Amino acid sequence: MPASPPGEGPRRSRSVLGPGPGAYHLNFNLNAGTEAIRDGEKRSVIIYGVAIQGTGWVASAHLEAARSDPRCRVVAVGGSSVDSASRFCADNGLDAAAYGRIEDLLADSAVDVVVLATPNDLHASETVLAAQAGKHILIEKPAALDTESLDRAVQAVAAAGVTTLVGFVLHWNPMFDLIRAQIDKGLLGRIFYGEINYWHEVGDWYSGFAWAKTRAAGGNALLCAGCHAVDALRFFTGSDIAALSALATRDGTAHEYPSTTVFVCELASGAIGKVSASLGARMPYQFDVDLLGTEGSVRNNRLYSRQLPGLQGFVEFPVERPDSADVVSHPFTGELGHLFDCLDEGTDSKLNLAGTVNTHHACIAAEISASEGGCRVELPLA
Repeated sequence: MPASPPGEGPRRSRSVLGPGPGAYHLNFNLNAGTEAIRDGEKRSVIIYGVAIQGTGWVASAHLEAARSDPRCRVVAVGGSSVDSASRFCADNGLDAAAYGRIEDLLADSAVDVVVLATPNDLHASETVLAAQAGKHILIEKPAALDTESLDRAVQAVAAAGVTTLVGFVLHWNPMFDLIRAQIDKGLLGRIFYGEINYWHEVGDWYSGFAWAKTRAAGGNALLCAGCHAVDALRFFTGSDIAALSALATRDGTAHEYPSTTVFVCELASGAIGKVSASLGARMPYQFDVDLLGTEGSVRNNRLYSRQLPGLQGFVEFPVERPDSADVVSHPFTGELGHLFDCLDEGTDSKLNLAGTVNTHHACIAAEISASEGGCRVELPLA
């Protein structure tokens, strides 16, 4: 929960009224916190001061998510310079403090939560700084590009006791909700095989391509983008990856690293899986999920189950699929709302930093395996 600066009373709140089911009706009570009625239940609500560190493409999506949630207001923006942060505020009609150094942004007592929407190579070090400043953190994926910086970030978060959420935003996609619900109902039985593919042409159209294509800042094909597929395999199977073997190739793109990678893996549950990521696929964005279980199977938004008598084939559900790389279509509102739910309830997310270590280790292990001709690599990495 956000803390008041030393010597001050509780943080001041504002009155808002959100539309629709689950909306908050907040009553004025500026000196003693805020009361809210949500779904008929009266509870105390604090308005979180949010800072967005970064001024690029994804930062704009996080801003819109914050604007849609009555539990927060954006109080600060950090950029590579004060001018870039000020331009971001002006371009988005935002009244917020502008900072050119993350240290200055984190020193702002109005900030309770910081969203790290910077290039990949900055996430780990910025997580350490934010944790040491006592801020709760939404970390864009990947949280780190190597095990050493990931370990430092995990340790800093644990020492500070702050709440974290790593940005695997597809958890709030309707197709993910649908698949997870069918699994939880037992319609697939025990999942013994999972295959997730992330295929997309990532090139000059992407405003961050200048850094994303580099090994230093982009990492590799899985860390840069395909980590969504690794995360999805773990999410749907409910299991960590225990070992993998990978191959990688170059596909004629400008990436400094092999931009197509595939691995097969053993999961701790006994299931096996396959993940592929191509950043050079000459095709529209495609994110495919295939799961085989002892009672049924899923192919994206299509389900077959022996638990549903009379089915003669797959049933197709008319649900939104994760078939666009445009951040405008990604469910950042659900993601940020989940973080606020965790803060309100004093709980941890399964997508907290420590909970995503296995995903990051798998992405790094795949590069190690591919560089050594597809050798078996066991997790966790040393």
